[in-house]
Amino acid sequence: MSSVAAGLARWATDFEPTAADLELAERSLLDTVAVAVAARAEPVVRASAALSEAGRWAVAGHVLDFDDLHMQSTTHISAVCVPAVLATGGGARAYLAAAGVMARLGSALGWSHYSAGWHATTTAGAPAAAVGAAIALGLDTERIAIAMALAVPAAGGVQRAFGTDAKSLQVGFAAEAGVRAAHLAAAGATADPHALDSWLRLVGGDVSALDLAGPAVPGGLAIKIFPCCYALQRPISALSQLVGEGLDPAEISRIVIRTPAGTVMPLIHHRPDTGLQAKFSIEYAAATALLDAYQGFASFTDQAAQRPAARRLVDLVDVELVEGGDWLLAGELEAEVHVGVQVLRARQRFPPGSPQRPPTPSEMARKLQDCLSGTSLDPDTIDWPTAGQILRDHL
Repeated sequence: MSSVAAGLARWATDFEPTAADLELAERSLLDTVAVAVAARAEPVVRASAALSEAGRWAVAGHVLDFDDLHMQSTTHISAVCVPAVLATGGGARAYLAAAGVMARLGSALGWSHYSAGWHATTTAGAPAAAVGAAIALGLDTERIAIAMALAVPAAGGVQRAFGTDAKSLQVGFAAEAGVRAAHLAAAGATADPHALDSWLRLVGGDVSALDLAGPAVPGGLAIKIFPCCYALQRPISALSQLVGEGLDPAEISRIVIRTPAGTVMPLIHHRPDTGLQAKFSIEYAAATALLDAYQGFASFTDQAAQRPAARRLVDLVDVELVEGGDWLLAGELEAEVHVGVQVLRARQRFPPGSPQRPPTPSEMARKLQDCLSGTSLDPDTIDWPTAGQILRDHL
């Protein structure tokens, strides 16, 4: 019987990207490199010096929580796949092969895997990184499948790491492990490709759910507009719409957020003390949406999380969870802001940057400007041949 790894390896070997696939790859490269450069001064990036290039770059690409997301698999595909491919000299095709494998593995793991507390970016990420690196190194189908099997021991990571350095480090470990596995496979190391099947079942996945049809990344990728967990994109976007109504945050007496329970799964910090914790707090999302004109990097520092005005609003938030929800944009978010006798209301299904509502050129330009400020980098100069050297120069 053919293994999962063999099937995915054949798909990755035979895959021919379309123009739409290549467009997604170029946007993913630009977004990932810009976000990684923006993280150059983060303490955890400096602390990750002991990791390989792929590991360090993945840490930098993920620590700000500004990297793209594949909604169906709840995985941050590019933060893993771009570094693994760049570190092994690959380009758009190797990235798309890795991204396609990660999307499909993550989707086969399913929402139950994520809701059980696994960090799907790291569990699906290690085998996917192995594919991207193996393609970049020119390995054949058999060696690609072996590389995936060799990455299985590193295919772990848990959500309890969210709000700490361990979250981005887990992503770095996944990228590094994938590259290491590909080099081992290239050197002749052996492994049983069926190890991937066994791992998939052990962590709650469904082998029969693997679907090799469709574009490189089925469903496309969501681009974050705000540098925080994707589960906060919708509440920030919805509530920030109310600021234009002449709202004075000092007069707010209550904030109510109604959303399906599944959409807040990763939001484990309710009274954040640090910027990292604030990135996983729906209560803080409401505060920054109502206080800040632009919810960029400045909104997610330790100082911003600790400001008295934000703490006051955090304490006013009531989250009412509707039963159900099997993905981060399930149902619709509803919000109420009470100001005296007045109640302002907002609701939203899809936030800006989601595949259903792609980022506008101005939204993308603003994000890139925020990421690349303080550098001489021009977004037009970031391409697959130059990206690795850009990361070496800045990280």
